[in-house]
Amino acid sequence: MAAGLANSLTAEGGDAFATMPGPQRAAALLLMLGEAEGAQIWQMLEEEEVKKVSHAMVQLGTLEVATVEKLIIEFVTKLSNSGGISSNFERTEALLLKIFPSDQVSLIMAEIKGASGKRVWASIAQVDPEILASFLRNEYPQTVAVVLSRVRADYAAKVLTILPEDFAIDVLNRMLRMETVQKEALRHIEETLRVEFVSTIAQTQRRDAHEMMADVFNAFDRQTEGRFLAALDQANRGSAKRIRELMFTFEDLLKLDPGSVQTLMQRIDGATLCLALKGANEPTRAFFMRQMSTRAAKNLTDEMASLGPVRLKEVDEAQTKMTEVAKDLAEKGEIMIAKNSAEEELVY
Repeated sequence: MAAGLANSLTAEGGDAFATMPGPQRAAALLLMLGEAEGAQIWQMLEEEEVKKVSHAMVQLGTLEVATVEKLIIEFVTKLSNSGGISSNFERTEALLLKIFPSDQVSLIMAEIKGASGKRVWASIAQVDPEILASFLRNEYPQTVAVVLSRVRADYAAKVLTILPEDFAIDVLNRMLRMETVQKEALRHIEETLRVEFVSTIAQTQRRDAHEMMADVFNAFDRQTEGRFLAALDQANRGSAKRIRELMFTFEDLLKLDPGSVQTLMQRIDGATLCLALKGANEPTRAFFMRQMSTRAAKNLTDEMASLGPVRLKEVDEAQTKMTEVAKDLAEKGEIMIAKNSAEEELVY
């Protein structure tokens, strides 16, 4: 998948970018995403893809800024224009038949069907039982019985309690009387679930490319961020604007309510807070100090003064750490962040 995404990038610009193979482009994008964001993509790769991308990553070396810039711009632009990359069983089979003999393709696709079936049941077990129950209530009781007989007992129990009682009892009776399901019938059910349910859920849960890149830009130091956003402005102004809207910066911490500010400061060590505020403007410093006691605010002011000149990189790192902690707390529901205006307060 990652290699496919990378291959969708056009080979324009400097020689380094033009000759960069797909696995190396995928490797570079995964390095930019970092461990936290990149982990979600690594988990979706097949074993062979992991090997290819890992090998490419080892050989990647140091990339020029211009190359990285083109990768980011092309990645955002392509996904913005196309909405992603899609395929299905039939499309894959048709492609293979143009390359390999039909008997070999039959063996490959039979193996894929088996693996695909396992992935369907594994995917279903990760879905909220309420969502599956809503989907199954429109199916035949016998189909529902087959589905629930293939998932974990505790998960099946949750789904059954959500379904209408008469319908659930009918399903239970069919599960009790169920004999071995024919392979073809089971494959048909698996394919229906994959196409009509799992794929739909995956599409609604897939992260927007701009959200992903906003996280990447959040991790840049301010000089690199400014340079890349300026370049993206020239190539794709709409995407640059969207990324700016989605980015969560140190200045966004000013949108926190007093309780959230205090919660955040409790999770930040004194040295990080001191460095972050050392490079902040006066209104930002005052905002945080209003949540401290007079004595604590004075001590912090004295500590900042005693630091003397500090490197901009150190300030950036401290401020980034504070925003990362804030985002983590917001995702856990421990603090609230207002987005865009005081009237649009969201709980993350």
